[in-house]
Amino acid sequence: MIIVTGATGGLGGTTVEHLLKRVPADEIGVSVRDTAKARHLADRGVRVRQGSYEDPAALRDSFAGAEQVLLVSGNDPAADIAGLHRNAVEAAVAAGVRRIVYTSQQGAVPGNPYPPSHFHLATEALLADSGVAWTALRNGAYGPLDQVLGPWRRTGVIAQPADGPVPYTDRADIAEATAAVLAGDRSLDGPVDLTAPTAVTFDDVAEIASGLTGRRVERIVLDDEQWVADQIRAGVPEQMARFMLTWYQAARTGCFAAADPLLADLLDREPLTVADRLAADLAA
Repeated sequence: MIIVTGATGGLGGTTVEHLLKRVPADEIGVSVRDTAKARHLADRGVRVRQGSYEDPAALRDSFAGAEQVLLVSGNDPAADIAGLHRNAVEAAVAAGVRRIVYTSQQGAVPGNPYPPSHFHLATEALLADSGVAWTALRNGAYGPLDQVLGPWRRTGVIAQPADGPVPYTDRADIAEATAAVLAGDRSLDGPVDLTAPTAVTFDDVAEIASGLTGRRVERIVLDDEQWVADQIRAGVPEQMARFMLTWYQAARTGCFAAADPLLADLLDREPLTVADRLAADLAA
């Protein structure tokens, strides 16, 4: 049996949908905080059990009988994410799981200024010491493009801090590839990168956007402190703004620059590009 955590969230939920196309429903289980939100999966034959990273006993029950568990990483910057992941890894080991697949982050390397890389590295170390087989899917940045580009469609300007090349990756592509890994299409051990095939900068994105819209989209580099001040004026708490700034700082130092062909191999097609995603956003 394959157990997916976070199955009512975006990545976990889409991964389950792709799994249902590959394996029988009775070979899939989900571990979720609120089982009512997974009723649509139970109705299709998926095993639904309550479990959260804060409750090791419930996790062990929700992982019972599993050969593989997908641990979708936590994302609360105020929580002890590494500690919560330790609970999940220990529960999986106690339940007799043979392989743990973990959603890590591209650029999870020492010295990355983006704080989530620290707990991803800590979790990968836990997995390496767990005594069971493991795979860390170091996913490329897959958040909504407007989240990192700003309101460029309204302003015609990408006004953000200095950046660097990033292989912006579609979340649905990552979910499909994750399902392929869980279904056994490829045997992958340790950390592997899942990214779009090409890394681009905001200068590149501005050029792409200009071609798609038929109007000039300008790239303006903002001073870090000016950008933080603009975010605060827009209502973003200063602590969150400075947290977000570290992502741009990591990008400009090359932490996310590498692109990898593995995602295309798992999908058996070319992943969506930034141009594809911008075109879809404009058509929506």
